[in-house]
Amino acid sequence: MNGTSRVALRWPVLLAGAIALVAIGAVATYWFVQPHPPTQAGVTVQGAVAAAGQAPVSNPPAVAPKTQDRLPDVIVTITPEAIERARIVVAPVTAGTGGTSVRLPAVVEPNAYKQVTVTPLVAGRITRVLVELGQSVRSGQAMAEIFSPELAEAETRYVSARAELDAHERELQRTEKLVDIGAETRQELERLHAEHTARLAGVESARSHLELLGLSAAAIRNLAPGQDATAVTIVPAPIAGVVTERAANTGLNVDTAAKLFAVVDLSTVWVVADLYEKDFSRVRVGTPVTVTTKAYPDAIARSRVSYIDPQVNAQTRTARMRIEVPNPRSELRLGMYADVSIQGAGQDAVPVIPLSAVQNVGDRTVVYVADPQQPGKFTEREIRLADTSGDQVAVLEGLHVGDAVVTQGSFSVRAERERLGLRPSAPSPQTGSGIPAITPQNSNIQTAKVMLTEHGYEPPTLSLRAGAPAQITFVRTTDKTCGTEVVFPTLNVRRALPLNQPVTIEFTPAKTGEIGFVCGMNMLRGRVVVE
Repeated sequence: MNGTSRVALRWPVLLAGAIALVAIGAVATYWFVQPHPPTQAGVTVQGAVAAAGQAPVSNPPAVAPKTQDRLPDVIVTITPEAIERARIVVAPVTAGTGGTSVRLPAVVEPNAYKQVTVTPLVAGRITRVLVELGQSVRSGQAMAEIFSPELAEAETRYVSARAELDAHERELQRTEKLVDIGAETRQELERLHAEHTARLAGVESARSHLELLGLSAAAIRNLAPGQDATAVTIVPAPIAGVVTERAANTGLNVDTAAKLFAVVDLSTVWVVADLYEKDFSRVRVGTPVTVTTKAYPDAIARSRVSYIDPQVNAQTRTARMRIEVPNPRSELRLGMYADVSIQGAGQDAVPVIPLSAVQNVGDRTVVYVADPQQPGKFTEREIRLADTSGDQVAVLEGLHVGDAVVTQGSFSVRAERERLGLRPSAPSPQTGSGIPAITPQNSNIQTAKVMLTEHGYEPPTLSLRAGAPAQITFVRTTDKTCGTEVVFPTLNVRRALPLNQPVTIEFTPAKTGEIGFVCGMNMLRGRVVVE
């Protein structure tokens, strides 16, 4: 009886002790496993989040990299001999207007309202051509002579009608005299009057036909019975202007639809540009513009926008814009290239540099600033450009008016900086984990820039090392080119080149040799020499 009681009392005690030991072990394990929070506020918050049952977040570094921080300036030193060999040109930064400033390439075209196509009024054979291509003509001046059987037939018909009318008029006069003496009836006189009216109408119809065939009133009056029909008509100049086309030659058979000449009044011309869709809100009919040409850089024509096409080109996303420009001395020739500058009113002056001064380093834009106190020293400086078009760009940050920058040969300065290893690679966008997209083993990237102008690729030849990654940036600066695409046939690469937008081709040349690149129409050519 007593033994049973002792056993019954021991099990509750053992159970309570086991529970206590488990609780003590759990508390001890939690204490040693749980990391002690340091004094940083960021980690203390992390510990609080973990205690609440949420997943801890990684502690951010003390200074996070910022891809938008400006690159530090780098000084590149080049010897005078290398400067002369690379043809490096330095020019001061000029002042211009930013914001709504727009520069567009344009072409001089004839004023379509003052351009006339000359066609003959009769079919026949050209016997003489009296003007030459490019000759100035007066309104009404004879340009060609045409022998026309149709005209000869019309002249004969007119002469015959006049002869019949003259004979009928004499008969009418005799009949009137006979009626007066009673030798002829009045009914016969009335019949002759009716016939006279019909013959008179026939003569007038024949005369009108001759006038429509281009015969003058004096020439028609000189037509008389017994004279041979000339059958030659003159092709006159419809307006005063310049002969811009001539298809007429002696002996050529033509009809009334044949185009013999084109005469253009060049006292005013049209300057036509393609206005980009992004600039529609900035430019309207009546907006003041200035027009310049490379042929006459000092001659600045000031006018206004006279027309903007309501239809947008689906491929280029542009609308044709027209400016009428006076041309009193005929200096603006048809087909000439021109630059149209549309300045926004009330804009502050900003630094303006040529597009050739700009270089791309990764996703950054830099220029090379010359030190006037130390010739041969150039500072690579990052800048920020405005959204402008044309061969002049406005600088929003990084330069001041009067700074001296490299405008020609900037690629050579950049190549020297890369050769010296002053900036092995440009900062690149960060990945989601904070690791740079370019890893250390491929950070020594070769970079080059090719400008696509109206003259082709500049430079047309690049030099790279085999086995090292390369980035070639193409920038198309004009619409007057077929190079809207760049193609590397051996690399199986084809990329579109939007106007004034850098496009980078990345590849690694595996072996020495040449890698060619062409435009989409296989007309412009360039090459990469791999050494």
